[in-house]
Amino acid sequence: MSDKIDEKNLYDAVIVGGGPSGLTAALYLARARYRVLVVEKDQFGGQITITDEVVNYPGVFSTSGRELTETMRRQAEAFGAEFLFAEVTGLDLSDDIKRVRTTKGELFCFAVLLATGASPREVGFRGEEEFKGHGVAYCATCDGEFFTGKQVFVVGGGFAAAEEGVFLTKYASHVTILVRGDDFTCAPAAAEAARRSDKIDVVCNAEVVEVSGDTALRRIVYRDRSTGETTTYEAVAGDTFGVFVFVGYAPATQLVSGVADVDEHGYVLTDSHQATSADGLFAAGDVCVKPLRQVATAVGQAATTATEMERYLKAAQERAGLTPSQPTSRPVAGAPTPAPAAEGVERAADATGLFDESMLAQLDAVFSRMASPLVLRLHLDERPVSAELSEYMGELASLTDLLSVEKADTSADDASELPFVEVCRADGMPSGLEFHGVPGGHEFTSFVLGLYNVSGPGQPIDDADRAAIAAVDSDVDVRVLVGLSCTMCPEVVVAAQRIAADSPHVTARVYDINHFGDLKDRYDVMSVPCLVVRQPDGTEQVSFGKKGLSQVLEMVG
Repeated sequence: MSDKIDEKNLYDAVIVGGGPSGLTAALYLARARYRVLVVEKDQFGGQITITDEVVNYPGVFSTSGRELTETMRRQAEAFGAEFLFAEVTGLDLSDDIKRVRTTKGELFCFAVLLATGASPREVGFRGEEEFKGHGVAYCATCDGEFFTGKQVFVVGGGFAAAEEGVFLTKYASHVTILVRGDDFTCAPAAAEAARRSDKIDVVCNAEVVEVSGDTALRRIVYRDRSTGETTTYEAVAGDTFGVFVFVGYAPATQLVSGVADVDEHGYVLTDSHQATSADGLFAAGDVCVKPLRQVATAVGQAATTATEMERYLKAAQERAGLTPSQPTSRPVAGAPTPAPAAEGVERAADATGLFDESMLAQLDAVFSRMASPLVLRLHLDERPVSAELSEYMGELASLTDLLSVEKADTSADDASELPFVEVCRADGMPSGLEFHGVPGGHEFTSFVLGLYNVSGPGQPIDDADRAAIAAVDSDVDVRVLVGLSCTMCPEVVVAAQRIAADSPHVTARVYDINHFGDLKDRYDVMSVPCLVVRQPDGTEQVSFGKKGLSQVLEMVG
């Protein structure tokens, strides 16, 4: 074996993506006694975690997407599957032993499974790009509450449009679904709830021509594709409305661009064994060409893929003369006791207090790598959210000697900024990281990674990004406005905090928008994440949507 290959990081299979397909494949492979690692950059469970109610998964009458996939994760873990929060940045499949480059180091394996799923597509009507975050949205769970009591238009005719249209009636005064074709393209039963709702109108053969407004949406024009007649809706004076786009998904295949064959829509092509055109690279789930994109089909396809991978892995072990350590299996019935974690890999622990076992798994992994103590300085007021923040930080600090809590004198603070926790170094100096509100929900992981980046050694970044951070020579204030249910927010938060952790000139302040309505009004925020970068001369740049480190750096620099 090459001296460059770290045996403790040698796996039979590395699965990129922790949604239903990735978790299912992990379960099957671990149960077959193969060492398998699931790498996920956002949250285990995938996009289904934002679905409040799942009623069409066989054997389960009703559950939430989060509960369903957490059960899948625990099952896989019970058989010894391992999990890592990191972003995969590159693949080298040229040798028998494949290399997977991540933001937490390099991994080695015999086969890679791509289970990265897909993300919402844009339509391309006039004004769509301009009004992203100011009325045009793509996630009902993330942004629905911004349209409480307002008119909402849903663009799309598939299952997502029908389901999310119904979900939006929880907030909107009325929902109009604009279907491009003669009818919904999903099964009639899936659209039945939308058709029955007295808060929903369904308009077929309709396509959006344009949306317009000033700082927010004020007008939408859509056209009847049969007659050419246009209809215009204008919000009443001083009000706005929402346009939610659900027209399918774009596969997340950037990682294998130039590595494996994809079709004209970007979906990865596989053979009857779910193998791609690249040796040792398999694919499953919504990243593949498939007629139905549901949890049930993702799970079924992943089970098939894992079984096909077993044959490949057995032959690969024989060729290399290497066998990774076998996983430690546990009973699945009831609440399984997790197997011991390999170094550097997150493992669940018994839930306690405010933190469930998944949270404790992340904390254990981060605390074991932190290089220096940190102080969590609390800036509080008299509101209940301050008491919640104080309790949250107190319990977090009780889990390790590396964290301590102190209360700040808030007499000089701007009351509109309270409450917030300021992450300080051991000497009490501010690190530049702040969270305003309570970092729960999807922001738990990003807050924990922020601690790791300040304490050191921090997440690895490439030389170009490191040089760009070092080149920042004037004070820049970065604000990220988030919703705790938003799956797109953590990536922006982590990027901003990574920059602030390394640069004494950058401050990264994160705000739970639900507690800071003045910021929502100031920037006309109707979608999250919202990134606001203020330069030393007072000029501000506002941007919406997911962004990685390099994209945030472009705005900061």
